[in-house]
Amino acid sequence: MNQKVKFLNSTHAPFFSTVRQRVEDYFQEKSISKHANGAMWRKAFFYMLASLGLYGLILSNQFSAGAMFGLAVLLGVSHAGLGFNVGHDALHGSFSRNNKINKALSFIFPFIGASPYVWNLTHNVVHHTYTNIPGHDEDIEIAPGLIRLDTAEKVNKLQRFQHLYGFGLYSLASLSWVFRKDYVKFFQKKIGQHPTLNHPKQEYFNLFFYKALYYGLYMVLPLLVLDITWWQFIIGFLALHLAEGFVMGLVFQLAHVVEGTDFPVPNAQGNIEEAWAAHQLRTTANFATGNKVAGFLLGGLNQQIEHHLFPKVCHIHYPAIGAIIKQTAREFNLPYLENATFWRALQSHYRMLQKFGPEAYRLQAEKYRGSLL
Repeated sequence: MNQKVKFLNSTHAPFFSTVRQRVEDYFQEKSISKHANGAMWRKAFFYMLASLGLYGLILSNQFSAGAMFGLAVLLGVSHAGLGFNVGHDALHGSFSRNNKINKALSFIFPFIGASPYVWNLTHNVVHHTYTNIPGHDEDIEIAPGLIRLDTAEKVNKLQRFQHLYGFGLYSLASLSWVFRKDYVKFFQKKIGQHPTLNHPKQEYFNLFFYKALYYGLYMVLPLLVLDITWWQFIIGFLALHLAEGFVMGLVFQLAHVVEGTDFPVPNAQGNIEEAWAAHQLRTTANFATGNKVAGFLLGGLNQQIEHHLFPKVCHIHYPAIGAIIKQTAREFNLPYLENATFWRALQSHYRMLQKFGPEAYRLQAEKYRGSLL
């Protein structure tokens, strides 16, 4: 698959122009900015101070091994929250109308182990454009050969059990970012079908410099200042990243790989016979939108529909514009997928792992046996 995808269907094109105008009218009528408000800034400072505070407590070397383990887990969760609530909005340019502030806050990503430049390519450019399209959206290629979410991919024997081990693999997301993913994506010729051959020279320096800085802060410095053994350090380092990775990996899956979401395949001409905005509604789902705790922790990523349609709007406004989008989708007879609770979304994702794994393997085996008869 090497064609550039185009969204050609005009049937639902008026939906986006309508909902965009209604959202614009909302901000104008309320005389409020689309960017961060006071509550958003307070949340940003909370996550920044929490991460710095937990890191400082660990380096203080004043706690027992058990307490240090707990602090490492909390730091991992805090890093995920920092990325969700601050870095993510900043990289989309939605945190502030001032691009210098957005750029400064985007450099939170290197301090939680990820490259903001690579993230922009894989997430902002590719994932947001080609959501859930096999061969284009590499975010659904979680662990090739281990996790199958592509209907065109042949099911192997191991994937019969992906519903059992899948959640454990999600925990490796952060470790992959730190040691593998950013390097691989940076030096690929293309991400999905998006060419990535002409990186600015500055980004080569940034990639290696900030990775080295991260390794220094989270590997070298703790080993130098903490009174721990090497194996205790490894346990703590893994605890941090497994906690961070599990939260990050799971949130994405609950937004795009649940019952009702589509995984459309381009036609022979490389086209998706659907308008882009309608495609986003068919490939994205919300969860736990009425849960204020989820909203605070997940940076609006439990409202992925709002995020995919309006990535330049700060997530603090998603609850308000969500009602507008939902009503407009109904008027245009388009889906607005949502799971009322986190638990329901989790169950739905588990069933999807079963569908793409053991159930698909059974159907594949039956088809093969039938061809022999």
